[in-house]
Amino acid sequence: MDAKSVFTGWLTAFLWLATALDIALAQPAAIPLPPAAPPPQMEFWHLIWGSGWVVRLVLLILVGCSIGCWGIAMAKALEMRRAAQQSLQFIDIFWDAKNLATIQTSSTDLKDSPVAHVFRAGYQELQRLTRGKREEEQQQPPDFGGTENVQRAMMKARTQEVTRLERGLTFLATTSSTAPFIGLFGTVWGIMTAFIGLSSATSSSIQAVAPGIAEALIATAVGLAAAIPAVVMHNRFARQVRVLTADMDTFMSEFLNIAERHFLSKK
Repeated sequence: MDAKSVFTGWLTAFLWLATALDIALAQPAAIPLPPAAPPPQMEFWHLIWGSGWVVRLVLLILVGCSIGCWGIAMAKALEMRRAAQQSLQFIDIFWDAKNLATIQTSSTDLKDSPVAHVFRAGYQELQRLTRGKREEEQQQPPDFGGTENVQRAMMKARTQEVTRLERGLTFLATTSSTAPFIGLFGTVWGIMTAFIGLSSATSSSIQAVAPGIAEALIATAVGLAAAIPAVVMHNRFARQVRVLTADMDTFMSEFLNIAERHFLSKK
């Protein structure tokens, strides 16, 4: 065998090996993949409508409490404003007037003033005492017990006015204290439902439970949204009630002093 034949054989083998390596190392053609599934809807309204019936019931209760709180807040704001303005107006009339009859006539127009209500109760009791005193002063010295009767009548009117002013505050206090826990109950129920559904799912990734957890957390968010304004409104109105109560107490003391000096003093 000559050198030319050997060289030709080796060259042929080398070319065949190079061709085989090229075929083995060549990248396979890309196989088209199916389109990825769209991500689950994570918008607020989609999460609400996709939640379970328990979470929906919790959200309905919280929304109802929130609407009730805002309705009470608007009504109480108008009521407190009228009460404060008319009370200041009545106190000015009381100190500017010359006699109690004139004050009584002027106070009938101030129906939203708690101080005016306390005055009318005391004035009516004072009239009964002075009328009885005039009828019996010729027979024997009467004993009217000082200002106790007038004080009791004014204390009764004060209690009625405080009760009227505090109407609706109990609902605000109840909502502020219970709404976060109602929302937390909805969140716990929703998370529990999400993990129960995860046990039967084919995938155990966070994407499988994220929509359920997001739906559950909405209940806590709505609970806080209902509770926080209720706390603020309750504290504001409670302070206004305390201010009006202090005004009634101050006026009651001044009126009793006037009644004892000029009408019920024993001569």
